[in-house]
Amino acid sequence: MLAIQDTAEQLQQELRQTEEFMALQAAYGAMKQNELAFALFKNFQEMNFSLQQKQMQGQEISEDEIKKAQDLAEKIGNYPEVRTLMEKEQALSHLIDELNKTITGPVQGLYAD
Repeated sequence: MLAIQDTAEQLQQELRQTEEFMALQAAYGAMKQNELAFALFKNFQEMNFSLQQKQMQGQEISEDEIKKAQDLAEKIGNYPEVRTLMEKEQALSHLIDELNKTITGPVQGLYAD
């Protein structure tokens, strides 16, 4: 195995130890305790995945599909457990974005000339 892959696996383990990841993990567990919120969240994930697939395949997304997704997003947003989960996802995403900038720095620097 390449040394860089070993480094990536070590980074994965360290990511699991971050405050951001542990907070997300706790928020997900709390959301799962509310069966209705969890079911709506899973439905929302499936709907988003389906719409993304259509978009990537060049298919048009109908107004009805957009409306359904918006309605479902509004419904799940009414659950504090889901709102907390989304906040924790954003915090972890920010950390990952910062890591990505660091990791891809050499490539960015290469094209900066």
